[in-house]
Amino acid sequence: MSLPLEGLSAIVTGAGRGLGRAEALELARLGAAVVVNDYGRPGRDGSGEVSAGPAEQVAAEIVAAGGRAVAHVGDVSDPDAARALVDLAVTTYGKLDILVNNAGILRDRMVFSMSEEEWDSVIRVHLKGHFNTTHYASVHWRERSKAAGGPVYGRIVNTSSEAFLAGSAGQPNYAAAKGGIVGLTTSTAAALAKYGVTANAICPRARTRMTEDVFAGFAEPASGELDPLAPEHVSPLVGYLVSPAAAKVNGQVLVVHGGMVAIVERPRVAAKFDTAKEAFTYEELDGVLTPYYDARPANETFAATEVLALKKG
Repeated sequence: MSLPLEGLSAIVTGAGRGLGRAEALELARLGAAVVVNDYGRPGRDGSGEVSAGPAEQVAAEIVAAGGRAVAHVGDVSDPDAARALVDLAVTTYGKLDILVNNAGILRDRMVFSMSEEEWDSVIRVHLKGHFNTTHYASVHWRERSKAAGGPVYGRIVNTSSEAFLAGSAGQPNYAAAKGGIVGLTTSTAAALAKYGVTANAICPRARTRMTEDVFAGFAEPASGELDPLAPEHVSPLVGYLVSPAAAKVNGQVLVVHGGMVAIVERPRVAAKFDTAKEAFTYEELDGVLTPYYDARPANETFAATEVLALKKG
């Protein structure tokens, strides 16, 4: 019996550790040939010396298990590095079929304390990094589609976060970047559908180097049990989304963690008010909007359902 991703090639960015590593291993297990990308800097803020070690270790792990993989060390926020990454997949495997964008860094700070560099660096790696790889992959798929005279196989999975929905007080740069990734994903999904390419975004919760302080208070699993926040709960969904089985899944945002997948709806209108005259006045708006918000719980937001369904230890 053939594997679902057999004959397909994939790029996974930020795949030297954490979620990216779990995703690269899962795609290889499902039959894909993988380009393992990582810049290799040890600090979750993007600091430290560049190292080939993390990407090479994951690639070696895939090969040792009988799969196909090559390592790529590069910063996806650099357009030249992103182009070289896509070129490596095409020259090594003959084509690119799957792109999983996962690379990111953190520079946490309250909005009133954040520096311009802290803002720019996170937007650059997350949002520009996603754009760069998507751009060069889409060029490849568009050219292949033109040559074939019809749709080709292409899958993109981008990594967003529930921070874009619920907000994250100390992460205005991260929340903004993750919201931008959703916009990039839905725009890409609409633009590339005619070429046979789908694009979806996931909002994962996982205990990784990036989130070690976020989930520090949540209970660790008992010995021998899988951590509900393990990256291995996320990677099967990525494997599904890049497979032929998900051909009709496009432009979607999915939350995933601990054995749960939730499909997020696009924002819906919660209430609607029409002016009694030709145009609203301040007084009329005060008369309809103030009572509406007074009647709602003080801490309610449009994402009030975002509550971590995990028990603190």
